[in-house]
Amino acid sequence: MLQLVVESAKINPPLSPPPRPCVSAYFRDVKKRTHEVEGNNPTWNETLIWHLWDRPLQNDSFLQIILRDLGSTKKDRFIGLATVMLQPLVKKPSEVLFVKDLTLLNHLMMSTDCTVTLQVALMRNQDIEKIGDGDLLGLSTRETARQELMVPSYTMPVALSTKPQHFQVRVKVFEGRQLMGNNIKPVVKVVIGGYQHNTRIKMGNNPFFNEIFFQNFHEVPAKFFDETILIQVMNSTLMRFNAEIGRFQTDIGFIYHSPGHTLMRKWLGLCQPNEPNNGVRGYLKVTICVLGVGDQALVDQKPPYAADDTTTKIFKSMVVPINMAYLQFFIYCAEDLHLKKHHLVSPMLEVELIGEKLKTNVLSQTENPIWNQILTFQIQLPCLSSYIKFRILDCPKNSCRDEIGTVSLFLNQISSTGAEIEGPYSGFLPSFGPSFLILHGGKKAPFRIQEEGTNISSSVKDGLAYRGRVFLELFTHVSSHQEFKRDLSSQVTSVERHQNRKKYGLCVIFLSCTMMPDFKDLIQFEVSIGHYGNKMDLSYKPLVSTTQCSPVIYDGNIYHYVPWYNSKPVVAVTSFWEDSSFRMNCLNLLYFTRDRLKANLDTLKSIRNPRDPALLPQWEKLLKELVEDCKHPLPCMTDKLKATDLDKKRWQLRSRLLQELAQKAKQVKPRNMVATVEDWLYRLNAVLPEPQMTLPDVMIWLMSKEQRVAYAQVPAHSILFSPTGALHSGRFCGKIQTLLLQYPEGEGQKDTLPAHLRVCMWLGNVTDSKDLQLLRQGEVVVYAETYENQAKYKDQWGQQGLYRCPNFSDVMGHKALPKEDFHVPQGWHWQGKWTVEPQRRLLLNIDINKSQVLEEVYENQWRDTAGAWVPAAIPNTDVNGDPVEARENFKCPQGWHVKENWVVELNHAVDDEGWEYGVGIEPSGLPQVWNSVEKTYYSCRRRRWVRLRCRNHGKLSLEQETLSFLQLHHPSQAEEEEGWEYGTFGSKFHLNPQPQSRFRRRCWRRRLALNRDKGIAPIFLLEGSMSLDLKEQARKEENRRLTQGPDKTIRSYWRPAPEDIHPYDLPFIYCIFNRPHYYQLFCYIYQARNIMSYQFQTSQVLFIRLVFLNYSQCTQALRSSAAPTWAQTLIFQHLLLYEDPEDTKASPPLVVLELWQQDSQGKETLWGRSMWSPVVWLDVQNRILPPLRWHPLVKLPGEEECEILVSCELILETESLKERPPILSVPWKNGVYTLPKSIQPTLKKMAVEILTWGLRNMKRVRSPQLLVECLEESLQTEPIRDFQTNPNFTQSVLFLTLFMPMEDVYAPSLTLKVVDNQDFGRQTVVGQANINSLQPYFCDPWADDYVPPQLPMLSVKKYQKLLDYLYEKFWLSPSKTQDEYHHEVDWWSKLFWATGDVKSLQYKYKDYHTLKVYDCELEAVPAFKGLQDFCETFKLYQEEPKLDSPVVGEFKGLFRVYPFPEDPKVPKPPRQFLVWREKEDFPQECLVRVYMVRAINLQPQDSNGLCDPYVILKLGQTKMGNRDKYHPNTLDPIFGIMFELSCIIPLEKDLEIQLYDFDLFSPDDKIGTTVIDLENRLLSGFGARCGLSKSYCQSGPFRWRDQMTPSFLLERHAKQKGLPPPLFSPEEDTVFYNGKNFKLQSFEPTPPTLHYLGPKKERLALYLLHTQGMVPEHVETRTLYSDSQPGIDQGKVQMWVDIFPKKLGPPGPPVNIRPRKPRRYELRCIIWKTAQVDLRRTLTSGISDIYVKG
Repeated sequence: MLQLVVESAKINPPLSPPPRPCVSAYFRDVKKRTHEVEGNNPTWNETLIWHLWDRPLQNDSFLQIILRDLGSTKKDRFIGLATVMLQPLVKKPSEVLFVKDLTLLNHLMMSTDCTVTLQVALMRNQDIEKIGDGDLLGLSTRETARQELMVPSYTMPVALSTKPQHFQVRVKVFEGRQLMGNNIKPVVKVVIGGYQHNTRIKMGNNPFFNEIFFQNFHEVPAKFFDETILIQVMNSTLMRFNAEIGRFQTDIGFIYHSPGHTLMRKWLGLCQPNEPNNGVRGYLKVTICVLGVGDQALVDQKPPYAADDTTTKIFKSMVVPINMAYLQFFIYCAEDLHLKKHHLVSPMLEVELIGEKLKTNVLSQTENPIWNQILTFQIQLPCLSSYIKFRILDCPKNSCRDEIGTVSLFLNQISSTGAEIEGPYSGFLPSFGPSFLILHGGKKAPFRIQEEGTNISSSVKDGLAYRGRVFLELFTHVSSHQEFKRDLSSQVTSVERHQNRKKYGLCVIFLSCTMMPDFKDLIQFEVSIGHYGNKMDLSYKPLVSTTQCSPVIYDGNIYHYVPWYNSKPVVAVTSFWEDSSFRMNCLNLLYFTRDRLKANLDTLKSIRNPRDPALLPQWEKLLKELVEDCKHPLPCMTDKLKATDLDKKRWQLRSRLLQELAQKAKQVKPRNMVATVEDWLYRLNAVLPEPQMTLPDVMIWLMSKEQRVAYAQVPAHSILFSPTGALHSGRFCGKIQTLLLQYPEGEGQKDTLPAHLRVCMWLGNVTDSKDLQLLRQGEVVVYAETYENQAKYKDQWGQQGLYRCPNFSDVMGHKALPKEDFHVPQGWHWQGKWTVEPQRRLLLNIDINKSQVLEEVYENQWRDTAGAWVPAAIPNTDVNGDPVEARENFKCPQGWHVKENWVVELNHAVDDEGWEYGVGIEPSGLPQVWNSVEKTYYSCRRRRWVRLRCRNHGKLSLEQETLSFLQLHHPSQAEEEEGWEYGTFGSKFHLNPQPQSRFRRRCWRRRLALNRDKGIAPIFLLEGSMSLDLKEQARKEENRRLTQGPDKTIRSYWRPAPEDIHPYDLPFIYCIFNRPHYYQLFCYIYQARNIMSYQFQTSQVLFIRLVFLNYSQCTQALRSSAAPTWAQTLIFQHLLLYEDPEDTKASPPLVVLELWQQDSQGKETLWGRSMWSPVVWLDVQNRILPPLRWHPLVKLPGEEECEILVSCELILETESLKERPPILSVPWKNGVYTLPKSIQPTLKKMAVEILTWGLRNMKRVRSPQLLVECLEESLQTEPIRDFQTNPNFTQSVLFLTLFMPMEDVYAPSLTLKVVDNQDFGRQTVVGQANINSLQPYFCDPWADDYVPPQLPMLSVKKYQKLLDYLYEKFWLSPSKTQDEYHHEVDWWSKLFWATGDVKSLQYKYKDYHTLKVYDCELEAVPAFKGLQDFCETFKLYQEEPKLDSPVVGEFKGLFRVYPFPEDPKVPKPPRQFLVWREKEDFPQECLVRVYMVRAINLQPQDSNGLCDPYVILKLGQTKMGNRDKYHPNTLDPIFGIMFELSCIIPLEKDLEIQLYDFDLFSPDDKIGTTVIDLENRLLSGFGARCGLSKSYCQSGPFRWRDQMTPSFLLERHAKQKGLPPPLFSPEEDTVFYNGKNFKLQSFEPTPPTLHYLGPKKERLALYLLHTQGMVPEHVETRTLYSDSQPGIDQGKVQMWVDIFPKKLGPPGPPVNIRPRKPRRYELRCIIWKTAQVDLRRTLTSGISDIYVKG
């Protein structure tokens, strides 16, 4: 790119007034300009950049410079221009072109005296940043950044503008990868120039954040560019000293001088500055942008989760070492590569890692290529990419166009960092195989983020279709790959043992398919494992892998089902795979442990009450079962011949983890139970995935019109049988399971299920299937099937007129299947003759489940030659023009009655007689468009006659009618006439012929039986075809077609068969149940709760739709509310189930409960869905009504919307049941079944009073109001008109009465919604909160000791102010001589007396000056009820509250719930909340004094294990504190400072106390924060605004500091408690209070000798106040918390707060808590004498001069 630095200019002669010049520069018609600077000698030092892209500089390239004065008029702005030729940069691109004092030209191109000074440089990519694995850009210091970025002569603008400018910094954090640590919860802390921002907390080593932060600056550029951007990734679960995972730091100037002032989607290498030798600790993808005035931000059009590894660039510190490794892939071969039909592929394998791609050779036209090649990658550890992508391409003639299949190998599954295990475990390098990797392609699964930390981008997701397997091996070594050599030929020989195959059998029994949309065409299911069973693939033997085609039947509500009834289809698929049982046994054992732990955790979560007696037993059960499961030894891999190196390493990792979990389960304490178990479950899930899975997943496809519509994917290990035991078998092996089908990505309707499937599956070695019996009942039979077809020709049924349709064909009529062409498969024989099988179960009338049917007939007329309307040739038709019976010939079926006779339909576009007109068009003779107005050229008209037919209730039930229809017990028809069905191919047939019927068919069956037992299940011996040779069959078909004559009527029904998909004829397998079982289903639905609706609409209604198999019902519709209560029982009688009752009890069908919302137009919207198993009773004698339970309602996976209180039971109908039907115990009321009395909650009329005080911290609201919803009742306040000046509600109290259950489990929730009123009547829900239980707010208004909440008085009357002034003047104002003398004690003495410190002085009056030191927050003291005795604080959310959900505001209020008499004659209880006049005192202006005493056990911030703390206070817009007054190198600083602030409560109510760590160069770290709600302290009746001193001192070191005297405080306290005011005696030594006399002598046995104590009245009042539970003079200990580590103690601070409302008068003097200063002392020591001192005499000197030195 081209860089121009505009330094300065000189304007001569000088202009007056001073100009405002700017420089505009043009390069290739692209204009850029500097900012304007005032003066005749302007200096810019501004950099302008042009990107050259793919057009390098030419010899004739130039820059045009124009100097303008923006302060002049438009025509006088031009000062001069100049041209700079860039040819020198073309010759020497590495040099800088200096242009000093370049002369400017005027309009006439004449030289002027004005000059400009410039620098021009050509910058290349390598001058900006170094990319790659081995040489990365270092940004740890500013110097390194500038040297790498700038050209040599311009490392930094030397003389930037000296005026402040506006800048904005944007940092967007996308995602992290390979973050080091075990079970981490990372949070990113972004510090921009000292301003800190935090992301939300995520989970896992590869978190996805997608958050952006903005910070604005108004700063001098030189200073601004020196500011730093620090990005830290912290583990929020650890203490601060070791919570940092890694960091990245750079200066803002580096970003600003980057291309586009932006680092776009760059990966940052995180490191630990104190331990650089640890290497890179993870990666973080960010976009950083720095914008000045006039700069445009680059547009990023990629989605946040887009994969861009192909352009990966890593930024990291130069001092961090690079750990390189070499990945060697031994690519051996692939198999079953299949892309298109009749197409041999030319495969090539491509391996991609971090944007680098390596490829094998192309092998032409083979599905089983053998490469035997080695591919080597050089990577950095840890690897930035989380996966390795394998892609096989079809490359005919070396043109790679089509992708055959892909597979991704995740590095965290084939390697270990060692962090998974606590203790000495170092992990292992990436390793794999030799093993197969399964390739997939085609349609993809829908994109869903399943859970935190496991999101996979769309580029990683593989398709659903099996496309083959690739056989490879992976080695990793840290030495050079030239030094690490292996013989490929020996490797190929050694891995052949891994390709030995075994024969596997897969059996699937389809039990039911329900909850389907209305498929117009026939549907069937296909089961495949790999290519086996895929009927599109002709390369394998034909298998019985598909069910028979079936229609779908309406279930009477909104769904449809497949009518299998007693004949359940069965598929059997055989396949050949490697024996990996040792690997699957280990995996299934781990899944068993995980599933039991998760089930116990779910039960633990359902116990919401921490005092529930069932909590501890469930906790102990969880721990006991976890220890038991962890003690099951995993199958050892070390002695397995086929076990790979990865198998052995993962076995060691998994075994260690199980041992560790067992040890933790034995030692854990019952604290934080859910969080602890979730931690264990997360660690267990991390080691579950098996990368060497050689068995593909089982795919079940729902097919319609030979197209795959929806699918279910079943992991092979979950249904795999193991002969070693049930623990090693799959969870669903041989068991009934429920599968929810889903549409592929981009297909199907959103939020709908294509099918709800119940199946029983078994997979295993065929040698283990000898005694295979999946269900206790049911006979597995094998049939050959063919359909006999006939046409109606000249009123006779026969073969004539079939046109090209064969006489005997398959179910679709596509293929001829005569009986004589069926041949018995080898090893089988016929059992019986061909018989007609009436397929009535597939032909059920569409009215079978409807309660009413609308019948219609169209009356048709046409014009005759005279122009008159006469009846048409076919006078009566349906809507499509097909003939039907005349209206008078329509007969009402048995069990039905006609509600209304035939009438003409007038409710659409017709004339007043119901006619619509059109022009008939051949060949059908019907108009294409109908019109409601008659015109002369119209030749046809018709009108619609309708009548409503209704079912007779009380007759046969639907199930009995179905059985009668199926003729299960009484088939009675002659063979010649039985089993015919009438209709057309590809649609639904009818049992009775219609007037338009021209085609009929019937099904012939013949049963097959096995010759002899071969030791395996017979269904696995049906491979191969039953028909003749294909050529012979084709010849016979052609002969048949030639003998059949054409018929025009049949041609319209018959469509030529498409290309044959499978040229084989296979039998069908069924599981026949001849003995149905009848059940009754009772579903007890009480209510839903926590329905968080963000639409303020009252016209919507809610109802429940209950679905059980092919039966469904709806509850009554209720008005939309947060907790609708139905209290209704839905009853299904005489339900038909065919499997054995024991099988049903072990795996019952799921009950599906759906919450639907209906608007005023009748549109229904699904709100949520819940599925669970009912309680099954096989013996009604042991029946107990199941208790109601809360079940979550979920709309999308992982998104819990709300809850519903419901229970369900399924009862087998027996003889004992008929004696006393359960339905008799269900009450009937107002047309619905209500709940039985034994489980119905006890309702009682209750009154709910709501104190609506106000809203707090709501941003961007205009006129909010509060909406309160409880059960189906709702109330709302008046809007707050002036929210910015007074956020309190004008209406203080809401009152409602309702019938409420008394039991805790049924207690209703209460929903608070804040609705903002905007222009044009718009109302938006801006926040809401749920109070899950009202139990804590129950009260008894009639109790003697109960006192309703009262508002404290926070103002005084005028005469009271005068009295206080006089009282203070004469009693409380000490003389200066009294207070200025030196006291022997101070406030610190009181603290030391309270804490028992040895430094405390002995003082005889210390009992008069005691102090209470709380070891917690004042709100946490139980006696003070959280200081929310008057009103509580409820946080408001805009979403379902989670761990890190943002709070959008607060509601201040309180609730009281109490019984309310139903009899109006009974006296009503007194109201709890009154309308207070004192509310006018708010907002209240207050003086706040914050006393910061000291801090304790702060978390270290510096490398020396200490920190340099200082205090910052924030209250509203006020910020106080001094950074310079920090305390160096201490974790227990003594502050001893007092802050005094003024504020208006409640506008400024949250006092935020922050402790920072002083750093000289880097931004200061925030140690922690604590927040105090000043409004709660002001409103509390415990006197928390100013603690009561022990004594009432008028002078001295401990003077009274409150605004009011003790007697006045006592009087107010009595009024607040509803008591009469205290009465003092004239001598003021006795007081009558609360019905008792109190004497001062009882508190003071001897008169005090302190001269500065107050009068008797005040001392007596103060003694009484101390007995009322008021807050004493105290020091509270508050815990500091950090946003980056929520919930973790960052240290504690000791302090207290005094609040003085200014309406109460002036406060007392502040307390002096300054730390004691050291005093100077003089120590004098007298030396009286010395004795026995060795004088050390010498020969020359007999006397010594001695002295004493101290």
